[in-house]
Amino acid sequence: MDSFDLIVIGAGPGGYVCAIRAAQLGLKTALVEKDAALGGTCLNVGCIPSKALLESSELFHVMRHRSEAHGILPASVKLDLPRMMSRKEGIVKDLTDGIGVLMKKNKVAVLRGRGVLKGAGKVAVSSEAGDQEIQGKAICLAMGSVPVQLPFLPFDGNKVVTSTEALCFDKVPAHLIVIGAGAIGLELGSVWNRLGAKVTVVELLPRVAPFADVQLSTFLERSLKAQGMIFRLGAKVTAARAEGEAVTLVVQNAKGEEEAITGDKVLVAVGRKPCTDSAGLAEAGVALDGGRVQVDGHFQTSVPGVYAIGDLIRGPMLAHKAQDEGVAFAELLAGKPGHVNYEAIPNVVYTWPELATVGMNEDEAKAKGIPVKSGKFYFKGNGRAKSLGEDEGLVKVVAHAETDRLLGVHILGPRASDMIAEAVVAIEMKASAEDLARTCHAHPTLSEVLKEAALAVDKRAIHG
Repeated sequence: MDSFDLIVIGAGPGGYVCAIRAAQLGLKTALVEKDAALGGTCLNVGCIPSKALLESSELFHVMRHRSEAHGILPASVKLDLPRMMSRKEGIVKDLTDGIGVLMKKNKVAVLRGRGVLKGAGKVAVSSEAGDQEIQGKAICLAMGSVPVQLPFLPFDGNKVVTSTEALCFDKVPAHLIVIGAGAIGLELGSVWNRLGAKVTVVELLPRVAPFADVQLSTFLERSLKAQGMIFRLGAKVTAARAEGEAVTLVVQNAKGEEEAITGDKVLVAVGRKPCTDSAGLAEAGVALDGGRVQVDGHFQTSVPGVYAIGDLIRGPMLAHKAQDEGVAFAELLAGKPGHVNYEAIPNVVYTWPELATVGMNEDEAKAKGIPVKSGKFYFKGNGRAKSLGEDEGLVKVVAHAETDRLLGVHILGPRASDMIAEAVVAIEMKASAEDLARTCHAHPTLSEVLKEAALAVDKRAIHG
């Protein structure tokens, strides 16, 4: 029986990063993965392919609807969906192949098959090629999550789909109905809306991106409506029926009024759930809390020697959060300091404009009894945004009213996903709004909007 210092089950962002860091620290490491390609949901059917389609569909939309403002008059712009999909698949293959190279470089043993806990320090790896058992001083669970299915609307992979199928449609739907106005629903709804589909989004809560600052959420909804997306907010799906090639949903609003909506595709994007029904967790006695694996401050589960990270445990189900946990756990296991600051994890919706946030918004801070002050600045007052022709949105900076320490930064606008990194660093370093305001930003850049919003916290923005 092969023996390792660490066995990681699951090769998603948390798992493969954990394996690499553990190997760098001198631990003999094995990575167990049931799928053909490494990288998990994120690289194969999530973050990466969705961003490839978002970028391609945005270029298509710009060429068709906004290029004339730049003095570019396209004679003919046509959609080649197979080529767009081929580009996406090529990007995915390059990155997943790259993980395989990293495994070899770091001398991580990759075992193909489903990993199942089998008693103290043992993992059974089952595959079509046969079964084997390996032993590890420590075992890290990193199996990720899967889409939540509505009980009255089971996935069929054709008309009622998850994000996986919605990334691979072979033609543009006539009418795509999206259930859920979180990141996945809004992003994939945006893709197919840009490519010509009618898109209707149904959301139980009264606003889109409900985790976000209210003002930015409202602004984003207004922008997506202007792009052609249709919203039914504060509404729930009460029934569904399939008829031939169509699916009809019965949607009830807050007043109890019902509406029938018929489409040829329904994307269910109401959330994800941890993969806790695999890997023999129940049989091994791994304790759960609300469907997630219970862990202590060092990622230890209720079973000695078994640890968990990523979507399986507390916190947002985000790839970068899982990666940070993978690194922190590997370092702790090697006897080094390891830590994840859950107050400084950014969250992004890659629509256009993009929505990015880190830390608390004003309502969250006030609910905790924290005195707050805030400043905001709009992209329409920024020269770089004007030159790009992308001046929708704003930045809002939230700070402690007495100490000026940064509590949160919220961005809706062009390349918000890149801009948020500066705010994450500032919060990680316990900076103040004054620190951001006095930091020199290159001109002309989009990041100047963040500086102006920080200046606005004390009512001294220069350009607004």
